[in-house]
Amino acid sequence: MRVLVIGSGSIGRRHHDNLEKLGAQSRLLSWREAGPGGAVAAMDDVGAVVIATATNVRLPLIEAATARSLPIYIEKPLAFRPAEVEAIAALAAPVAERSMLGYMMRYHPAVRALAGSDLSDVFQFALTIGHDVTQWRANWRFSESYAAKADGGGVLLDLCHELDLAACLFPGLTVARVESLGHRAFPGVDFASRISLTRQGVVGDVSMDYLTPLLHRRTSLRGTERMHEFDFAAQVYRVIEPSGPRLLDLPLERNAMFLDAMRDFLALAFGGETSGNPLMPRLDLCLPSARLVADAWSKRVFIGEITKGIP
Repeated sequence: MRVLVIGSGSIGRRHHDNLEKLGAQSRLLSWREAGPGGAVAAMDDVGAVVIATATNVRLPLIEAATARSLPIYIEKPLAFRPAEVEAIAALAAPVAERSMLGYMMRYHPAVRALAGSDLSDVFQFALTIGHDVTQWRANWRFSESYAAKADGGGVLLDLCHELDLAACLFPGLTVARVESLGHRAFPGVDFASRISLTRQGVVGDVSMDYLTPLLHRRTSLRGTERMHEFDFAAQVYRVIEPSGPRLLDLPLERNAMFLDAMRDFLALAFGGETSGNPLMPRLDLCLPSARLVADAWSKRVFIGEITKGIP
């Protein structure tokens, strides 16, 4: 199992290390050093490709990989413009059933528990995530990262797992409106966004930010029969029913999600048996979520600016 990982940032290195842990022969290639020519040439010697570059340079890599019939693991988001989502969907169609989109949160035990619950009574939901972006990693500057670019950057794309979760729990959601806060030093980049979503009988919001001093990640589902209050950061998962609240024991080791996702990708790519996870983010099955993310990004309306200093 020979796999090429294009993109040597933190997520690319994680995928490379996990592939080696799973017994694959992985080659980690820096996009900045190799460029498009070197990255495409390196595809001739492998059986699968992981694309972990910035979002705005992926289309030619996807085209080159699919021209070679190579299955691909693409980091989220798939694309940030609706037209590019459709272009990728058309290009990748021949390999989509053997490819994956990097929504590793679909392997989180609490996400799987929610998706396996009866949510037919839910009428309202709220999903939130945020953390001060200047605290994310040591020796890392936001201004020098992909996230600071108007094309392909910003918090809505960076933290779009929550949009994917909403799409998993409530298929068929559409974007009603998106309100964003920007920053004078980074035009076109959203630092906080709230996406209002609707479906017959269900309304909800997904909110994300680069600003809050401590990590928060919560999912609240309100129904006529019960409520789900899940705090992913604290790993406290509460279901509130007429008989009273009950806690779910759903321990997590973070890298296990990445390992499980990559294990399934190797199975898809090289003909093995997958885990049977009903949420497995196979590329063809993730297109509704990818379309929702791109539609939300395209509908951002900047309603103000934040003043926090961002190095």
